[in-house]
Order: sequence, then C-alpha cells, then structure tokens
Amino acid sequence: MSKVEDALAAASETKALRIGKGLLKEVADLFLEQFPNQTAVIIADTTTYKIAGETVYKELQKAKIPQLSPYIYNHPDLYAEYTFVDELANFLKTNNAIPIAVGSGTINDLTKLASHLTGRQYMCVATAASMDGYTAFGASITANGAKQTFNCPAPQACLADIDIICNAPREMTASGYADLFAKITAGADWILADSLNIEPIDEKAWSIVQDGLHDALSDPEGVHNGDPVAITKLVEGLMLGGFAMQWSKSSRPASGAEHQFSHLWNMENHLHHGEHISHGFQVSIGTLAITAFYEEFLKTDVSNLDVKNALAAWPSPEKSDKEALAIFVGTDFPEIGLQETKAKYSNAEELGTQLQSLKENWPAIKAKLEKQIVPYQEAIRRLKLVGAPTEPEQISITRERLRETFIRAQFIRRRFTILDVALRTGYLNQWLDNLFGKDGIWEI
Repeated sequence: MSKVEDALAAASETKALRIGKGLLKEVADLFLEQFPNQTAVIIADTTTYKIAGETVYKELQKAKIPQLSPYIYNHPDLYAEYTFVDELANFLKTNNAIPIAVGSGTINDLTKLASHLTGRQYMCVATAASMDGYTAFGASITANGAKQTFNCPAPQACLADIDIICNAPREMTASGYADLFAKITAGADWILADSLNIEPIDEKAWSIVQDGLHDALSDPEGVHNGDPVAITKLVEGLMLGGFAMQWSKSSRPASGAEHQFSHLWNMENHLHHGEHISHGFQVSIGTLAITAFYEEFLKTDVSNLDVKNALAAWPSPEKSDKEALAIFVGTDFPEIGLQETKAKYSNAEELGTQLQSLKENWPAIKAKLEKQIVPYQEAIRRLKLVGAPTEPEQISITRERLRETFIRAQFIRRRFTILDVALRTGYLNQWLDNLFGKDGIWEI
C-alpha cells in the first residue's frame, strides 16, 4: 500500500483521491461513484472555469449527470473571506446540488465551509499545487478582520490532474512547495511540545506528514520547471498534510510558528504592492525566520538554563492578561491575545516542571531537533530554486516588522511553539539580538 493509499484509509472524511496525468476525463466517473443519483454544480472563478471548469462541465454532460449552471465568482479580488462564504451558502440554500470546487486554495476553502453550512458533502478538482488545504479538515477564512480556522469536513472526493497542475502559474506551485516545506519547522514545534509534555505527538498523524516529507521536497528545481514526477510528489505531500489534519482534527501536524507569522500578517491586512500575498509566500518567510530562530536555540547550551531566574521573570496571570490585552490595542482583533495566551498560560509550578525537563533532557531534545530541522542556508537554497521569496522585503515586510512579528505572533494562537519556549526560558531577546543585531542575518 502506498503512503497516499495508507493515509486515505485513515482519513475520516475523504473517501476517494485520484492523482495522475490526464485525469480530468475521469471526473464524471468519480462523481457517479461517490454521489450516485445526485445533481452537481461547479464552483469556480473566471480563471479556473476556463482552465478546468468548462471541461468538467462537458464531462458531466457527456455522462448525463444532472447539473445546475456553474456558480462562477467574478470578483477581481476574490480571497477566502467570510462575505464570499455567505454569498455561496445563500446560493446553495436554494438547491440540493453537490458542489464541485474547481480551483485551488480560495475556491476550495469557500466551498468547503459553504457546503458544511448547508449540510452537504462536496468534491474538489485541484488546479494548482499551491497549498495543503485540499484534503484538510477545516477552512482558513478571514472573518471580522481575523484569519480563523472554521471546523468543517474535507471533500468526500478529490481529483488532481497533473497535466493541469504542471501548467499552473509557477508562483502558485512555488507557494505550495513553501507550504509543504513549513512542515519541517511545524514538526520541530511538535517535537518541543511533546518533549515538554504539553501536547503529545500523534504517531499516525506524524507518520502521514513526516515519513515522505524530505523526498517530496527533494527536487525544487524540478518543481519549478513543472516536471511531472516532481509535481506529483509535491501534490502527494500536500494531500498527505491534509489527511493528517483530518486524522487528528487539528492543524497541529502541518502548522507551527511559521504559520502564525502568516496568520498575523493576514490579520493586520498586510499587502504587497496593494495585493494580497499568497499563503505559501508568507509561510516561506515565516519558515526561514523560524528556521534561523531554531539555529539560535540549538547554539544555546540549555543545560545551563537558570530555571530560578526564568520563573522570577514569568508574569503572574494578571500581568500576563494585561500584556496580552495591550499588544493588540487599536487593531481589528483586540481580544485575541488575551483569549489565546490565557488558553496556554502555565502557572509557576507547571512552568518549573517544563523548564526543568527541557534542561535535564536537552541533549536528547537537541538531537531530535537537529535531525528534524533543515539548515537555514539549505532552506534558502531550495526556496530560491523553486521561486519562493527568501527575503522579507520581497513581500513588503521590513526587518523591523519581522523582528516585531517574532513577539506578536506568539500571542495569536494557543499552539505551543518555539516562540513560547523563547519566552518561557527568557532567551527571546538574546536570540532576536543575534538575528537582528550587528552581523546578524537581518541586521537592522
């Protein structure tokens, strides 16, 4: 059994996945297999309808599958925002059709949540290897100014035609590669949370994501050039990330501190030349930032950690709440810091146990992290080869803002990451000074 077949067998929601060349002609067969005697409706935007939607429509017609007129978003600045979910949900409430999402991240997330809100399953036809959300549990949608993950099932069936995906814009493929590369640092964060008895590693979810990860990332040049073998491995890796999230009902297997950078920038309505930046390109910078941060961590002799000093500097619950409320004053999301840091706050006794464990088990923890992390220079080389941004300025993030992000991002998610370790050990400023000070990677 292949890795993908094994993961599909473990998936709780997706019952069928087809990946291969020329598969668009199988779309009607897959729909009939999964949704017998049902009416279909294609959900697309103007671009994805031309690329694949028209063919899907014709294939369904040929198979005599009843279908409604396609629902095509024609907004020039379509993105995963709740207004567009409402728009689609209102349409779906007028019928019982099974949506077929034809597109990539935005179309899939909008359709996923709208389908859930109207009580039906859906099918997905992927048009680009741009992110890992196709087969993921949950949809990442901006609502009330904040990027949020809404619980909703993954598609019942998914089809990825490699011929179409190989011809997707290179920046979309680079974005997907960067999103997959982020599983390296996300894995390191989970190793930390597990080592400190904060969140144990789910061996099945870990295996689904991590076992074939290095192989899927091994040919960035081939991915950039649209090589079918390299693209197939990338697509499989992205789908596996989604299956792991289905299995665990959490994004923990595929998302760590690097994603918190991206989520924060989205929440702050950050734009590059007036346009939204792809998730993968934001995560590319986030992953490099966290990789460099891990290298600072690994250079630190944590065996010498002064636990008593760290505990003395740890804020009381009242002080922590006050700091968390203060950090996002004047934003669209003033309460999120309080909400999320409260959820992961440790009292002095719990913190003492965590820090003592980190100190005493440092050689073993360090060995696991060194095995997991791809060195910063190698990460830069691969992300450059694939065409992803490797300098914060390439997505209009100044070095000053990048430094500030290391501090602010810790407040927006309750997930335990390297950022929390830096704060709890008292090493945060030391590591940031090394990165942003004289001769640092991002010397300011």
